[in-house]
Amino acid sequence: MYAQLSSLSDMRKEWLEKDYYADLGVDKDASPKEIKKAFRKLAREFHPDNNPDDATAEARFKEINEAYDTLSNDETHKEYDHAREMGYFVGGPSGGQQYVRVEDLFGGGGGYSGDGMDDLLGGFQDLFSGGGRRQAPRPQKGQDVSGSISLSFHEALAGPTREFNVGDRTVKVKIPKGVSDGTKVRVRGRGGPGANGGPNGDLYVSVRVGEHPLFTRKGKKDLTIDIPLTYTEAALGAVVTVPTLDGTTKIKVPAGTQGSSKMKISGKGVDTSSGTGNMIVNLTIAVPTDISGPEREALEQLQSAEADWHPRAKLGV
Repeated sequence: MYAQLSSLSDMRKEWLEKDYYADLGVDKDASPKEIKKAFRKLAREFHPDNNPDDATAEARFKEINEAYDTLSNDETHKEYDHAREMGYFVGGPSGGQQYVRVEDLFGGGGGYSGDGMDDLLGGFQDLFSGGGRRQAPRPQKGQDVSGSISLSFHEALAGPTREFNVGDRTVKVKIPKGVSDGTKVRVRGRGGPGANGGPNGDLYVSVRVGEHPLFTRKGKKDLTIDIPLTYTEAALGAVVTVPTLDGTTKIKVPAGTQGSSKMKISGKGVDTSSGTGNMIVNLTIAVPTDISGPEREALEQLQSAEADWHPRAKLGV
């Protein structure tokens, strides 16, 4: 019987070519705690955020993560040790196909026979035939990570950059300008590390935005504001100053404006990556509650002048 060593590709042949213990700078008998400590130290040192545009540091960071993904998992750790022991025992990978007579590994034809030999050969068949017990683990995407951030109304308009701690990494996240309350920002590949060559997970940041004392968001881009008018401004018309995000502007209120009327000021809403919104002005009629003597006389004269006009006449009352 012959066993083909090229079948080691099903058992992560690269394991025979890479020394994960050396990559992390630990002994083969290092404890899980020692392995984790070494990984954290190296991950901070070679993280791409700390070494921008450094291809060597980036490659080293990938080696460190690959080594830790394998050695931090009990199952893959055992399989890695076993694969390297087997590879060393039969001479290690040579780059081409090799064939080894299994019987020769144990001293020739007479040394093993019967049930013992059947058990031995069965074990090698499980190892090299791809029967399922020793197949390489499938790539797995890393775990998605969630975070949250609270911004003031004006901070949300500007679109700040914030830092988040994800495991042993610090991730910078650029919040889109004009972000609205309740938005969830997705940052691809900034979550937990993938396993067995799989991609990293994603980072999801939930954004909470504080309220403004004057403006209210309507949708993603528009703003609304309530502007009270005096009776005479609504009846006779007026030019009224309205506050905006970047200062003030003026609107012309037509004569005879009714309460609950609306006016639109174009381009004075929220500036976002998809464009700038508008400001919606809600006009209301303000009724004075503290009336002086002269004001009362003037209103009474107006009341007399309105004798022939009654706003509820159409209601039949």
